[in-house]
Amino acid sequence: MNLESLLFTQGFGSRRQCRALVADARVSISGTVCTDADADFPVLDDTFRFNVDGVDWPYREHAYLLLNKPAGYECSRDPQHHLSVFSLLPPQFAERGVQCVGRLDQDTTGLLLLSDDGKFVHLFTSPKRKVPKVYVATTRHPLDDTQLQALRDGVLLHGETKAVAAVNAEARDERTLALTVMEGKYHQVKRMIAASGNRCEALHRERVGGLALPSTLAPGAWQWLDENDLGSLRSG
Repeated sequence: MNLESLLFTQGFGSRRQCRALVADARVSISGTVCTDADADFPVLDDTFRFNVDGVDWPYREHAYLLLNKPAGYECSRDPQHHLSVFSLLPPQFAERGVQCVGRLDQDTTGLLLLSDDGKFVHLFTSPKRKVPKVYVATTRHPLDDTQLQALRDGVLLHGETKAVAAVNAEARDERTLALTVMEGKYHQVKRMIAASGNRCEALHRERVGGLALPSTLAPGAWQWLDENDLGSLRSG
C-alpha cells in the first residue's frame, strides 16, 4: 500500500489532503520524514507505526476502541442537546466511519465500544447474540430482596407485553445495584428498576461480555482494543 492510501484508510482526510500532508513533510515512518506519497509499504500489520504532525499512530485495518464515557455526552454524530461522544476522539476516527456499538444515554457513564467494522458492530448489537452487559445503578430507595427477586424473575416494562428478566441482580450496598442484562431495549435498566419499585439515580456500565472497563482509564479517555480485549469480549 502506498503512503497516500495508507493515510486515507486511517482517516487523515481525502486522498488529496493525504498527499498534501506527505508533500508538506508532516509524515514520518520509523523516525524518517517521507515526502513521497507513492512510497510503498507492502507489509502492514499491528506493529507498523507512522507519525503525523509529531503524533504516533499504529496502523489498524479496522478500529476497535473502548471509551470511558462521561455523563453529558450523546452517542450520536448529530447530538440534539449535549456534546457528541465523537468530540472526545481524534477526528480521524469519524473520518474513517467509526460508530458506537450500541448506545448509552447521555447521563449514563462507563464502557462504550466503537468501531468501523460493520460485522463487529452488528455482532455486538444484535439481540440474537445475547451479549451480557453489567450495569451498576445508584438507586433512590434502599434495595430489598423483593426488588432483587423481581428483577431476576422478570418485570413487565411499560408498553411491553412480555416480562424482561435480569441474568443477575445483586445489591453491592444499600443503594448500589449490579444488574446483568442481555437485551438493549430503550432505557431498559432504568425502566426495569422502576418496574421493581425503585428509581435509578445514576447508571454506569462496567462490563460488556467478558471485557471490563479498565480502572486506569479516566472518564473521557479512550484506548485501542487489542486481541486479548477482543477475545475477552467474545468469551463473555
